[in-house]
Amino acid sequence: MIKNIAFDLGGVVLALSYEQAVERFEKIGLKDARSRLDAFEQTGIFGELESGSITAEDFRRELSILVGRELRMDECCWAWHGYVDYVPKHNLETILSLRARGYKVCLLSNTNPFIMQWANKDFDGEGHPIGYYFDALYLSFECKVMKPRREIFEMMLNGLQSLPEETVFIDDGPRNVATAAAMGMHTLCPHNNEDWTEALEAFLHRQNEGEDIVRQSSE
Repeated sequence: MIKNIAFDLGGVVLALSYEQAVERFEKIGLKDARSRLDAFEQTGIFGELESGSITAEDFRRELSILVGRELRMDECCWAWHGYVDYVPKHNLETILSLRARGYKVCLLSNTNPFIMQWANKDFDGEGHPIGYYFDALYLSFECKVMKPRREIFEMMLNGLQSLPEETVFIDDGPRNVATAAAMGMHTLCPHNNEDWTEALEAFLHRQNEGEDIVRQSSE
């Protein structure tokens, strides 16, 4: 029986814009932004920020050295927010519907304090923070570990008090999905920014039909 549904953030819950992020970091002075940024798993000081190895202030200081001038925190926030294209309302409505139907819904994301500063204020444009939509948030910079390492998935399962086979994990990163599948979770791997709602509903419907068949045959 499926009890829990875990979502990635960028490219799944919200529409991701790698190109816009590159453009913004270039505008604040990071000329080689394209070679330093990634759509799935950050490296260098960007990865250190998202793994919780350095603080937001450490990142601001290190990025200032790279660009050759003292950056302000709001400039770093503005650049990181370039990754956010828009938040599809249909996705949020589906997430709320899943919770209303009794599923535990959580977020499992490689992210950082700059993105969450925005997400914790007005995530949906209607005054709701991101926590309004989820039962729990498992964020790489808080967990001190990034996907696709198993440890962050184990933290999520332990936090939800869930078995892998009771959990569906949705992520547009093939490496992340491969880890979840190897641990026994059900997975969906939509393309970046692809609508996953119909595929998820179809999967849940098939699961429910299978449970009904088993229940009837045992009666």
